[in-house]
Amino acid sequence: MWLHGVKSLDVIKTKIQILCRPRSGRHRIWEDTLNDDYLLSNPIYGAVATIRLSTIFWINALSAVIFLLCLDAVFMNPQPTVSSQSSESPIQESSHELASVDPALAVIEIQNLQKIYRTGFWMNQKLVTLKNCSLKVFAGETFGLLGPNGAGKTTLLKSLLGIIRPTSGQGKLLGKPLGDRSVKHHVGYLPENPYFYDFLTGWEFLEYTAGLFQLKKTVVRDRIPKLLELVGLAQSAAKKKQLRQYSKGMLQRVGMAQALINDPDVVFLDEPMSGLDPMGRYQMREIILSLKEQGKTIFFNSHILSDVELICDRIGVLAKGELICVGSIQELLGTADLYHVVVKGGQEDVLKQWVPDLEWRDNSWQGHLKGQPHDFMASLNLMDAHIISMNLARPTLEEFFVQQLRQRGIYASE
Repeated sequence: MWLHGVKSLDVIKTKIQILCRPRSGRHRIWEDTLNDDYLLSNPIYGAVATIRLSTIFWINALSAVIFLLCLDAVFMNPQPTVSSQSSESPIQESSHELASVDPALAVIEIQNLQKIYRTGFWMNQKLVTLKNCSLKVFAGETFGLLGPNGAGKTTLLKSLLGIIRPTSGQGKLLGKPLGDRSVKHHVGYLPENPYFYDFLTGWEFLEYTAGLFQLKKTVVRDRIPKLLELVGLAQSAAKKKQLRQYSKGMLQRVGMAQALINDPDVVFLDEPMSGLDPMGRYQMREIILSLKEQGKTIFFNSHILSDVELICDRIGVLAKGELICVGSIQELLGTADLYHVVVKGGQEDVLKQWVPDLEWRDNSWQGHLKGQPHDFMASLNLMDAHIISMNLARPTLEEFFVQQLRQRGIYASE
C-alpha cells in the first residue's frame, strides 16, 4: 500500500508539472489531460490518493499550528527558574528585581521616539504622530503631559505602555525596554475611554482585574473595599449594580480603582478628570495627591490646566507630535516674586539697571523688575520718579500654554 501511495503522489506531481509548463496550443492541453493512462484506468484509486494527500496536508498544518503555539509559550512567556530553596513566585522575584532599581535613575526614559502611520489605498501616505520625542521621568515624580487634541499625547502614552510599537527610537520603563512583560505587574493604567463588561458589577470587575495580576484572594478581599473608599464609590453600588447602569463619573471611579488594584509603582492616567463633576474632580485630584505622597510615579494627560498646575512637579507640552518644552512649573512660568512695574519719570539708564526689558509705552516706563522691590522703590525716590503700579507678573499655566502654541502657529486643534 505504501508503494501505491508513493506512485499516486508521483502521478499527481507529474500532472501538476504538465499543467504548469508552457503550451503551444489548445490541443497540447487536451492531450496532456487525457493521455494519463494511469489515472484514466484507475479513477477510484486516484480519488483515494487525493483524499490521502489532503489528509496529510491537514495533519501537517495542524502540527505546524501546535509547533507555533509551543514556540509562543516558550519564548513569549518565559518562566523564570525557581530553585527548590526558594518559595517565591516569579511575580515576587520580579518585584524584588525592580525594587532594587536606584531611585535616582529615570523610571521612564525615551530617546528620539518616533511613530509614523501609513495611510491611503497604497499605504504610501505618512502620518507622523510623534517626532523624535526625548523625555525622562524620575521615581516619585508627578509628570503632566499637555497638548491640544490630536497632538499625540495618547500615542506617546501607549508607546510607553507597549500597547503600540514606535517606528524608531528607544525607551525604558522601570529599567526595562518598552514592551517588556515583566514590568506590567508594576504598572497601573486608566485609558481615556475605558470599556468595561456591561453585565459585571463593579466588585466583580475588580475581582476579575485582580485575577489578571494573580493576586491572592485574601489580598483582594482586603484591597477592594479600601480602593472603593479611596475613589468614593459605595460598596452597595459596587456589589449590586451592573456596570451598564453606572454613570460616566462612576465608571471613571471604577477605572481608577482597577488601575490601582495591583498597587503599582507607576500609574498612567489618560484624562482622569474626564466626565467628572466638580466634586468628582476634587476627589480625583486628592487621589492623585495621595498617590504622590506614597512615592508613586504618576504620568498623566489632562486638559484641565489648573489641576495640572496644582498637582504636577514637572510638565511637558506636546504639539504636532513634538515635545516643545519640558520643565518644572517654576522653570517654565517663572518664580512668584517676578513683578511687572509701570513707572513715570526717572532716568532711563538707571531704570534699565533694575528693569532690563524696559520700554516706553503709554507715556510711562514698563517692564519686569529684577531685584528687591524695596530697594527699587528707594532708587525711584532718589530719581524723583513715581511708581504707578507693581503687580506679580507670573503667568498662569493656561496663558503659558496658549502662548507656546501661538508661537508655533497653532491656533486650533487638529
